[in-house]
Amino acid sequence: MNSATSYKKVASHEAQKGEFSSCLLLYSGGLDTSVMLKWIQEEYQCDVITLTIDLGQTADNLEEIKEKALRLGAKKTIVYDAKDEFADVLLTEAIKANADYQGGYALSTPLGRVAISKIAVKAARENDCTVIAHGCTGKGNDQVRFEGYMTTLDPKIKIIAPVREWGMGRQEEIAYAEKNHIPIKQQANSPYSYDENMWGNTGEGGEIENPELIPPLENILQWCKTVESASDTPQTITIQFDKGIPVKADGKAMKLSELVKYCNALGAEHGVGVFHLIEDRLVGLKVRGVYENPGASILIAAHKNLERLVSTREENELKTFMDTKWAYLTYAAKWYDPVMYHIHAFMNSQNKKVTGSCTVRLYKGNIDVVAVQSPYSLFDHSLATFERNATFNQNASAGFIEIYTLAQRTAFQMYDFESELHKN
Repeated sequence: MNSATSYKKVASHEAQKGEFSSCLLLYSGGLDTSVMLKWIQEEYQCDVITLTIDLGQTADNLEEIKEKALRLGAKKTIVYDAKDEFADVLLTEAIKANADYQGGYALSTPLGRVAISKIAVKAARENDCTVIAHGCTGKGNDQVRFEGYMTTLDPKIKIIAPVREWGMGRQEEIAYAEKNHIPIKQQANSPYSYDENMWGNTGEGGEIENPELIPPLENILQWCKTVESASDTPQTITIQFDKGIPVKADGKAMKLSELVKYCNALGAEHGVGVFHLIEDRLVGLKVRGVYENPGASILIAAHKNLERLVSTREENELKTFMDTKWAYLTYAAKWYDPVMYHIHAFMNSQNKKVTGSCTVRLYKGNIDVVAVQSPYSLFDHSLATFERNATFNQNASAGFIEIYTLAQRTAFQMYDFESELHKN
């Protein structure tokens, strides 16, 4: 197979043929990277070292992936356990920021790309590789994340992106794999593509791509039960937080990677955290994906409610804006932009008092926060109760109303906005 003649390398960080004798390939064992492992050897006439990173994904057998890479000609295979590093460094920030991009996406893939990029640069240095290969398309976000992060962390790193170069579609890749005896999961009658780590599983391809079609979730979901097949019995889970970070689930202390796994299992049983999302990619395309992030959805719902309890109205208003900005920057490959350091400083400050517990009820796709408590709670029963009490001075209410509405009343008398609003 010849590479696509229409693709021309114009960026300074793109590696050219003949400039290197070995490269590090980010290898998942799936369709794209398996085809590319064979293709790079043929096209670039170089050795390939594969790097497979464990971010808590459940579908992968890491030992099988390693053996597969060796069978396909890898000079060396590296398997890196990053579960705790991913959870303790990145997911803590995601929880404190109530991670949510455009309505339900907990940003599992963008956060995973930060972790993978950092580990890949380190592995490349340790193995004397100046070139890193990834399996991203020329239309996606991940090419921007990987190449932007890697060249930020090490300006000497060069990149090759075979999927951009060869111009193959999904069906052509499957045909290439079959021709070269490369074992893959994808078949023509099951076109879905997944990216998974402990924070979520993203599904694309097939009916998912076209927003006019209804995705058959029973064929797509890999973690969660459908709402129809979910448990008929509601279940509660209580999460304990310390300064914004979950530390216990149902009274049991766990490291964060284990706690996320625990919440994933419970949430999947009840079909929670499943989203059909039409999203704006950072390259300008509008696409649809099906996202499963049950554990993330539980933890974020709990954290958000506890945070509201201990924060003032002004704090909550600003935090909502900062959460949205954090999500957009994380999605848009801006993790190492200096503004993120400032935002994280704000997040850490805001979360200093987010300590306490939150009880969440799971049932048929719904996550309902039913109880929350904290030593820093701003709820005062003697002030909030509708029963008779002497703590809240109701005599002051009328005076407050008069001053509070002064500007509104004055403006309304000067100009009849109401009548103007209803004019044709």
